[in-house]
Amino acid sequence: MKTIATGNKAVAEAVQQARPAVIAAYPITPQTAIIEQIAKAVSSGTLNSRFISVESEHSAMAACIGASLTGVRTFTATSSQGLLYMHEMTNWAAGSRLPIVMANVNRAVAPGWNIWADHTDALQERDTGWLQVYAGSVQEAYDAVLMAFPIAEHEDVLLPVMVNLDGFALSHIFQPLETVEVGDFIAPLHLPHAIDTRDPAGYGVLTGPESYFKFRWDIERSMRDSVNVIQSVQEDFSRRFGRSYGFTEDYLCSDAEVVVMAMGTLGKEAEIAVDLLRVEGIKAGSMRLRWLRPFPELNLAGREVVVIDRSYSFGFGGVLATSVRSRIKREVYSVIAGLGGQEVSYEDIAGFVRRRCIGREDWFGVNGHV
Repeated sequence: MKTIATGNKAVAEAVQQARPAVIAAYPITPQTAIIEQIAKAVSSGTLNSRFISVESEHSAMAACIGASLTGVRTFTATSSQGLLYMHEMTNWAAGSRLPIVMANVNRAVAPGWNIWADHTDALQERDTGWLQVYAGSVQEAYDAVLMAFPIAEHEDVLLPVMVNLDGFALSHIFQPLETVEVGDFIAPLHLPHAIDTRDPAGYGVLTGPESYFKFRWDIERSMRDSVNVIQSVQEDFSRRFGRSYGFTEDYLCSDAEVVVMAMGTLGKEAEIAVDLLRVEGIKAGSMRLRWLRPFPELNLAGREVVVIDRSYSFGFGGVLATSVRSRIKREVYSVIAGLGGQEVSYEDIAGFVRRRCIGREDWFGVNGHV
């Protein structure tokens, strides 16, 4: 069915179609509308799920962990300070090998208090063992949630997945949305280590140095295995529903001499900037990173690279830029822009490309260089 929807509504629609047995959440701007729609569906009987209204985000993730350990499908959603409050439990979710799916509506981290788009919240979770995907449109947010469940629940993965969408810039923007009949695309969940009262086992027991590293390697091995699973699920999705996705979304990259890299809505804005630059005779292309974890291989040989970060690691640099630099083993032009929801237009992005200086890092504000 074709309709017009916000990013939040698209996520809620996908969750309803995935039919998780348990949803636990605590409201926080700009995520609240996701949980409101799901709660309404549960209360009306449209969605046959257990909705747990908890007192905090820490408890929301704890409830999802407890439910998931029984072998049922679970979902939650959060944003910013709420995600940080969950941090202890996000580590437990990944370490327990639980295929929880969570929507995170990207929002700046306080102080100062800010409710607008910024990727700092999710990037502080990048080393917990969660897979992370970043949506660039309402349609992609819907599709990413649908794909997150079979990816997380695959026996070669069994890791939680975080679906990220920019606060307000995507969560509250109306765009076209085409929903699908899911059918058997999302299969029944089988969790091999689910709690079985007939065969009691201990969870979260003390682990000594002789064994601890084995659990960490197990997460790393599954993160590596997730590459093939993600590719397979995306190909299956394309065959069934006609929409194709990759680890990156490339635009006019085949003959590009300079490539702009970004995540989320900035990545989509970069495509318009590329059109403008092409008219000016600059052979530019755009490569929007969709999957941050696992981090993909990048085909950028022979091209200059401009990376736009909507985050910053103090004393280190732009998180995406340093990741790209590490992957391709050479310098990039790192631009820090859009923090706290600051407006970054396609004209701004075109300007970054025009004045690029490979090997330098720049901060840009609303009115130019800060």
